[in-house]
This record gives sequence, C-alpha cells and structure tokens, in this order.
Amino acid sequence: MRGNSKTGHQPVRASTAAFVGTMIEWYDFYIYATAAALVFGKLFFPSATGFYGTLAAFGTFAVGFFARPLGGAIFGHIGDRIGRKKSLVITLLMMGSVTVLIGLLPTYASIGVWAPILLVLLRIVQGVAVGGEWGGAVLMAGEHSPDKRKRTFFASFAQLGSPAGLILSMLMFKLVTGLDDAAFLSWGWRVPFLFSAVLLVVGFVIRLSVNESPDFLEEKRAQAEHQKLAQAQRSKPERTPLAQVLTGAPKLLAMAVGANVLGIAGFYFTSTFMIAYTTQYVGLNRAVILDCLLVVSIMQFFITPLAAYIASRVGNLRFLVATSLVSIFTPYAMFNLVDLGSLASITLGIGVAVLFMGAYYAVIAGFVSDSFPTAIRYTGISMAYQLSGAIFGGLTPMLGTVLAENFKGQWWPLALLFSVISLLSLVSVLLLGAYGQRRVQFQLKGHQA
Repeated sequence: MRGNSKTGHQPVRASTAAFVGTMIEWYDFYIYATAAALVFGKLFFPSATGFYGTLAAFGTFAVGFFARPLGGAIFGHIGDRIGRKKSLVITLLMMGSVTVLIGLLPTYASIGVWAPILLVLLRIVQGVAVGGEWGGAVLMAGEHSPDKRKRTFFASFAQLGSPAGLILSMLMFKLVTGLDDAAFLSWGWRVPFLFSAVLLVVGFVIRLSVNESPDFLEEKRAQAEHQKLAQAQRSKPERTPLAQVLTGAPKLLAMAVGANVLGIAGFYFTSTFMIAYTTQYVGLNRAVILDCLLVVSIMQFFITPLAAYIASRVGNLRFLVATSLVSIFTPYAMFNLVDLGSLASITLGIGVAVLFMGAYYAVIAGFVSDSFPTAIRYTGISMAYQLSGAIFGGLTPMLGTVLAENFKGQWWPLALLFSVISLLSLVSVLLLGAYGQRRVQFQLKGHQA
C-alpha cells in the first residue's frame, strides 16, 4: 500500500504538513509567551506592577499548560478512534481562531476585570488545542515513513515546527518592537496575533491534502476483525485509549512524562523566561533579547533535522543520553555569558544551552512514540507530552521569575533549576530505554484479558 503510485508521495507531504501545522500552532503559542513577558502584565493586570505583573502574566501562560492534558485526552481519543487527520484539522482551526480573538481582545482599561477573565478563558481553549496537536503531528509524519528505521527522522519534521514557529513569532514581534511604547502597547502587540488568520488558511489547505496515517488504517482493520470476534464471543467492550494508558501502562506514561521535560521546560526557560530575566534583571532592551532569540531559533531550526539524522546513525537512546547529560552543565556557561550584556555574548550563551537541548528535542518525539502500541499511541504520547508541559513547562517561567526576584544578582539558583530539568530527562530516558515496548504490550493484553 505504501508503495502505491498514488500514495508514494505521502511521506513527504505528511512531513511537510506536520512541519507547517506545528509551526503555525507553536507560532500562536509563542507569540502569547512573548506578549506575556513584554506587555500582558501592563495591559491586563495594571494594578500588579513590576514583578507581580509579570508573575500574573506568566500565570495566564501557565493556565494554557494546565489545559493541555485535557486536549491530549480529548484529541488523543479522536485520533486513536476516529482518525489522526480529523483530530489535527480540528486543533488547527481551534488554535488559529483563538489566537485571532486574543488579538482583538479589549484590555483592562476598556472592560475592567473582564479583560483578564476573557484572556484566561481563551488561553484555556488555546491550551486544549495545542494539547491535541503535537501528538497527532508527530504520528502523521512518523507513521507515513516508508521505513520504520527512519520514523524518528520523519517525526522530527513535527519538531522542526517548534523553532520555525519561534522564528516567525520573533520576526513578527521585531516588526512592532521598534514602535514607541505608546503605539506598541496600544495596537502593535496585536499585529502578530491577527497575522495568525493568514497562517490558519495556509495550514488548513495543506493539512487537508494529507491522507490518513497508514498505521492507523491498518490498526482499524485489525480492530474491526477483533470486534467481530468479540461480538461472536460476547466479550466485554474495549476500554477507551485513555483508560488503557492510565491503567495498562502507568509506568510507561510516567517515564515518558519525565523524558519530555528537557524539551519542554528547557525550551520555555530559554525562549520565554530569559526574555523577562534579561529585560528586568540584567537591564537589556527588549529588542536585544529578541534579536538574540531569533538567531538562536534559526540555529535550532537547522539543528533539528541534523540531530535526527545523527541519532538514526548512532541510535536514539545513545544520542538522547549524551545530549541530556551535556545539558546538565550548559546553563552555567549560559548565565556567565548572558551577564556580560552584549548581543554576541547573550546569543552565544543561550545558543550553547539550546544547541544540546534542541538536539534532544528533535529526537525525543520519535523515541517516545515508538514506546506505545499503535492503538493507544496518539493518546499515550499526547498525555505524556502535555502532562510534562502542565507540570514543568508552564511553571518553569513562573519558578524562574520567583528565583530571580529572591536571588537578585545571583544566577546560580536559575542554572541549578535548568540542571535539575536536564537530569530528570536523562534518568527518564535511561529508564524508558530499559523498559521496552514488548513489556508494555504484554501488560496491556494481560489487563484486557
């Protein structure tokens, strides 16, 4: 079937669609993160100035992460039972629509307390949408791979959307950060959000052009045969994918959550928290740190496919262990260089951390997805990624802000936080590699019996 002339082009199309779709989704997510670091505290929480305003804005950022496991459960069920493609079309429409609405949202000065309330509600919907996007994009790219040995490489195109989305968000904010403060706070910050409407149309057309996942179609045929047999034997109905993940593979889920921490929390540490840290505690102009993150994002964009290729040659587990181990030590170089204050030193410092963290992120998606059986794969990897995001991703900028405020002039607690994040992923990857897929499949079958 995969060699059919009508479907032979689908691996490339699926990878392209995964890249473009996740780029749009993460663009929407990152412009919110940037706005939270730069303007939301002033516009939606004006009574909470300085540290508390930033903390409140990062609180709305964290809310989106708390909603992501719900999205993972909902769209994981749709993706495992109805289809990967249908799930991804819905998440894209949800994410793009909500982002445009945020760009149109009145501020506290216009509607009072309703402004932060509506912001939080829209952020929750945004979190639900992202919760279902990542897992589906990874699977649509990876499961279209003509060779299972290349699955991690194809899945990396979904990971490529993350730095691409950040690059695009940085470019859009660079267009408006040159405005004076009054114009930027009045309408400039809205432009990146409204631009999402254009991206939504492009992404929707591309995503519709991709066929359903071959692995999913094969699994559905097998399930149809199983259901016929079950009806003949009057067996109990099959449990939902979420129930199978939570009760049949809880250890695998926990290890997969830990394995994703560096790619999620580490990324928001460097791309979101560092904006607040450098502008509020180092005294840099916002344009300088945005220029730095733009350069680093471009670097990560090229690192992603290269890292996936290297991992396919040396082995995914070996590659992930090496990159997470080095990441334990990179924050100390990062903060030493950032404190020098120049664009070159800040770019080099953050670039060192992102080099290894980004390489790790490129490979972890394919590694984790291969650990789950096809029937629960969408739900399994979505819940793992989104629970990791809810616990570690959304709270990292807030925790970093608290540490920066309480240890002013001292960066070692922040570096230690990044080291702990890296160590947790290192241990989880080692455990996940030792656990193996066969054991999980055996547990699932035994539990169903």
